[in-house]
Amino acid sequence: MPRFTNFFGQGKAASAVWIISTVVFYLLFRAVMDNSTSTNTESLMSSSERRTRLYNEMSRDIDEHGMKFLQGGETSQSLMLNDIFELRGGYVIPKPKAADPPVRANVLYLSPEFSNPISKAVRDIFLPYFDGAIWFQNASLYHFSMFHASHHLTSVKATDAEIEAEASAVKEVARSLCPLKIFLDRVVLTSTGVLLGCWQVISGPDPVTIRSKLRNALRHSPEKQLYDPVMLHTSFARILGHPKVPLEDMKNSSDLLKFFHELVERVNSKIRGFEATISELWYVEEYDVLALALDGRIKVRKFPLGCSSH
Repeated sequence: MPRFTNFFGQGKAASAVWIISTVVFYLLFRAVMDNSTSTNTESLMSSSERRTRLYNEMSRDIDEHGMKFLQGGETSQSLMLNDIFELRGGYVIPKPKAADPPVRANVLYLSPEFSNPISKAVRDIFLPYFDGAIWFQNASLYHFSMFHASHHLTSVKATDAEIEAEASAVKEVARSLCPLKIFLDRVVLTSTGVLLGCWQVISGPDPVTIRSKLRNALRHSPEKQLYDPVMLHTSFARILGHPKVPLEDMKNSSDLLKFFHELVERVNSKIRGFEATISELWYVEEYDVLALALDGRIKVRKFPLGCSSH
């Protein structure tokens, strides 16, 4: 009997250890799986879904951070607006500032066939209220910023030969890409006063794929790039001051914010859903800060999207 009792006691202990081990393993497994699910949520989302989430955040930017542009806010280059614009004869005029070294940008180009109707809609709605207080993007230079070989945050100097080699590499990337068919998901106004067109892809390569190909082709480019990999956006205009409306209509900041939302909604009602085709990738040297946005000095190499599998 003593042997039996001892054996029985050992059996109970072994069972308890096995049960505890199983429970601990299960809890650890769940913790790992939950963490993995949380960590990989973004990677499991499609690029389109990630863009939608990003555009939702951008739509809330002016509500969450206020209308900074009415207080002479900063640009993405950490420049004050009055550093790059001046009012002359009732017109907004850019003040060129040399980029040293020049920025080397890779952008998808939106041809006037598609940019002109957008530009007209934006002008028709905003110009009556902001004449002398708005800068409209040149419709012949509408573009989607994809990837930088050198930018203002991390400058990568290059010789003429190295620049030619970069351009040749970008040309090969363009040959491998098919044209994109896209549609305008929405127009948003940011807290810095930039009116942006946010796009989705109907067919063709995703911006994530394009940026990845450019990164592989431009090995010495900055690790940190300027935009989210899924983003596909164009700048339509930049608001620089208060609208020309009766003061009694704008009793407080909430009235002014509502006014801006209404203008953006009017633009969306006209051009949201607008479809376009992109068929060129540009390699651009910008000799002035924000040259593509401010009609500054640029050197452009234009490469058609060749849809080649080789």
